[in-house]
Parts: sequence; C-alpha cells; structure tokens
Amino acid sequence: MKRRSGFVVMGRLIGLVKPLTGFMLLAITMGLIGNLCASFITIFGGYAVLSVLGFHTPLPLGGIFAVVLVFALVRGVLRYAEQSCNHFIAFKLLAIIRDKVFQALRKLCPAKLEGRNRGDLISVITSDIELLEVFYAHTISPIAIAILFTTVMCLFIGSYHWALGLLALCAYAVVGILIPLITSKLSGDTGMVFRTQSGALSSFVLDSLRGLSETLQYGQGQERLAEMNRRTDALSAEESKMKRTAGRNGAVTNTTILIFDLIMLFSSAYLYQDGALSFDGVLIPTIALFSSFGPAVALAALGSTLQNTFAAGNRVLDILDDTPVVQEVTAMPPVSFRNAAADHVSFSYGGEEVLQDVSVSVPEGQIVGIQGKSGSGKSTLLKLMMRFWDVQQGRVTVSGVPVAEINTSNLREMESFVTQETHLFHDSIKRNLRIAKLDATDAEIEEACKKASVHDFILTLPQGYDTPVGELGDTLSGGERQRLGLARAFLHDAPLMLLDEPTSNLDSLNEAVILKSLREERDKKTVVLVSHRASTMRIADQVISVERGRVC
Repeated sequence: MKRRSGFVVMGRLIGLVKPLTGFMLLAITMGLIGNLCASFITIFGGYAVLSVLGFHTPLPLGGIFAVVLVFALVRGVLRYAEQSCNHFIAFKLLAIIRDKVFQALRKLCPAKLEGRNRGDLISVITSDIELLEVFYAHTISPIAIAILFTTVMCLFIGSYHWALGLLALCAYAVVGILIPLITSKLSGDTGMVFRTQSGALSSFVLDSLRGLSETLQYGQGQERLAEMNRRTDALSAEESKMKRTAGRNGAVTNTTILIFDLIMLFSSAYLYQDGALSFDGVLIPTIALFSSFGPAVALAALGSTLQNTFAAGNRVLDILDDTPVVQEVTAMPPVSFRNAAADHVSFSYGGEEVLQDVSVSVPEGQIVGIQGKSGSGKSTLLKLMMRFWDVQQGRVTVSGVPVAEINTSNLREMESFVTQETHLFHDSIKRNLRIAKLDATDAEIEEACKKASVHDFILTLPQGYDTPVGELGDTLSGGERQRLGLARAFLHDAPLMLLDEPTSNLDSLNEAVILKSLREERDKKTVVLVSHRASTMRIADQVISVERGRVC
C-alpha cells in the first residue's frame, strides 16, 4: 500500500469535484452568508444593548430586532440549502468514485486480483468509499467557508482597531489551523491502522461464512469465534484511540476559544482605558469574536476525523492508481478466427516457471486435448490464450495475430472460457446465463442449456429458468454449476472454446451428452479441452501431454 500525505489525498479527492464545481460554489456561498447571519444575530444583540444604554447604533432598536429576525430566517433557510447541496455533491461523487473503482478493478482483473483479499476489497468498495461522504459533505465547503468567513470577520473587528483584527486572525488561525495540524500529527497512523484492520475483519468474516460447513464439521467454531473476538477487540481499541484524540481535540479547542475571548475582552478594555476605543469598541469586537468561532471549530474537528477519512481515501486511490498487468487493447483492425497457436511460450508466476518453451497448434474446426498432472501449466496456457496475462517469452496468436495486438473486446468475442469453478451471481438462472449474451432470446438460452445437459434439470425447479440461485451458487451442486458454465459458453457462441476440466464434476451420462454436443459443434467451433479424464479425451482430434511446463 502506498502511503500518501493527507494533503496529497485531499488534493486528489478535491480534483474529483470538478464536474460539480458550480454546486460546490453555490454551497460555499450559502454557507458563508448563513454563518455571517448567525454571527451578526449576536452582534446586533450587542447593538441593541448599546441602543438601550443610549449609544449611537446603525439602526434604531425596532430596526435591530427586525434585522435579527430576518437574519434568523435567512440562516435557517441557507443552512438547510447548504447541507442539501453538500450532500447532493457528496452522494453524486460517491457514485462517480464507485464507477471509477469498478472500472479500475475491471482493468486489474484477473491478474492483479487473483489471490487478493476479497473481504478487504469489499471493505474498500463499501465502507471506505462511504466514508468519503464526510469529506465531500463536511470538509471541502467548510474549509472554503472558514477562510472567507474569517476574512470578513477580521475586517469587521479590525474596523474598530487594527490590533483587535490581528488578534481575531490569530485566534481563528490557532483554532482552525494549528490545533487540527497538531491533532493530526499526534494521531499518527491510527486512521490507516483502523481502516486496514477493518478490511481484515471483513475478510475474516467473509471467509468464516464461506467455510461455515467445514468449521462445524471439524468443531472449530470456538476457535473461529475467539479469533473474531480478538480482531474485533483490536479494532475497538483503535477506534477508542481515535475517540480519545477527538475528545482531547474538543477540550483543547474549547479552552483555546475561552482564552482568546478573554484576551479580546482585556485587550479591548485596555485600548478603551488608553482612549483608543469607545465603549462600543469593547463590546462589539468581544461579542463578534465570541460568536464567530463556528467555522473555525468545524475545521478543528477535522484534525481527528480526517485521519480516518484520509486513510479510506488512500485505500481507494491505491486501486485507482494501480497499474494493470495487462493493458486493454483498442483501435486495432478487427480479426476473424481461423486458428490459434502457442509458439515457444514460457511463463512464470512470481519467479516460479510454469511453462517452458511450449508450442501448441490449434487448427480451425478441431478439438485439441491437453492432459497432464495438476500444476503442469495446462490451465495457465488457456489463460494466456485469453490474455489474462501476457506471455514472457514466445507468443500466443489467434489467426496468426499476437493476442496482445488484438482488440480486447474482439478477442473476448472470439473466445469462450469455462473454468473448473463456475461463478453464479445471486440472481435467477436465466439472468445468470444471459451474462454471456445480453440480448439472447429464451429459445437461444434453452438451446444452449440442452447442449450443456442442464435444460431438463432446470425444468424440475420450482420457477424453472426464473429460479433464483443462492449467493455464489451455493444452492446448486458442483455439477449443476459446471453445466450452467458450459451453457454460458454455448450461448456466447464464440468460434474458439477453451474448456478447463469441463466435465470434472459430472457423471458419465451428463458427460456423454456434453461431449456429443461438442462433436456436433465441430463444424462451427474449435475447442481446446483440458481434462484428466480419458473418456473426455476420446473426442479430441489430437491430444497433447504437458508435464512440468513442457509438451511431451
């Protein structure tokens, strides 16, 4: 994880506001006017006191009360409008950020995401992005409002005496800048530790739910519960640290405000005794400072809360800034499928060689079988044909063109890939199948399922093709999920089918139906078939043996 400073994270997050600049300026304007109204309600109360005591005031007593009433109404309306505008900006930007994150994950998949902690990713996509709402709704405009508001109030107080204006500026700077910076410094990496532990806990819970049957089978429930409690306690301890920091921050802020209010009172009283001010110059600046710390206090509170927010922003930016292992290809001329080949291909995972000088030819209209022991590189070869990774030596081609020079969308249209584990979304069977062809008709879906020997099974379900499947397809057996994966491949209707152990979870009857379908598709499809089963390999026109990353 890349550690960015809070200012870098803030700058990057603010940069995303550009499409909504008009709304942000509107929120700042309404917030500034609203805060000025709130402060001047108290200030005009001071003028009312002066009027009662017989001092000259800008308005008569009745006019002062009328203005205070107007300020109160305007303050209420603008406060509501400002918050509505800020939250509109926040939720709109959260949608934009989620879209950017999913686009980034799509580009990173599968090479950068394989083996990555799924629970931690879920935490980033949900809670970390959600936490940025605090930044967009309660940080950007308050900072701008505080700067503008402070300027106006310093000029107002300074109109009585320049020294009082400088004192007010010093007070705002200490409360709104110095205290937040010190608090942020003292917080250290607490926010980042909290977000990281939160992601780890989410991952642990997800892992525990997925492995619940194994946990019960082997009587490990107490151990998993104890570990979950330990992680929860550690997370609570970090949260307590942040709350204590926030509490100390509030106490220091309020004490500082009281000290500066007293300093303003004594300073103006001294100037009054010295003849530099009249009585109104003592009362109004003191009341003005006392009633105008709201925007500065809002900044002071950020010193503790922003650590958590910046940690969340840092984790989101890690995904947005991550470089894909395989870059998407566009703007290349379209390619039609004629054949596929791997030519002297070598490939390594993290320094461990998986394929070494492998050459395979896949002529159009043939079924090419690949067999070998587990870990020999068979599945990796199929993934290289899909260009999930780029080859490190040699080349993989389709129709004589290296796959790295074919538009990614074009390559995906020419290939169907079925793995040993079929992922099913928490949706109906029909919608799970239609992911392979969004505009597929019901007749096309049924035909694909017949080829995959799953149509009759679906008809036995309570709602047929509209039957929902559980999360991750847990309501179906491994063989049923595998046949649905094959149905997707048939529905996609790509000329090249890459099948990785497509019958590993099937009985001999269903295997025979699927192999018959593959033989019947021979004139329209080319198939690369990876399997341990000798019965599956009987339909292959040629069988290639891969052992320890080499073709034997």
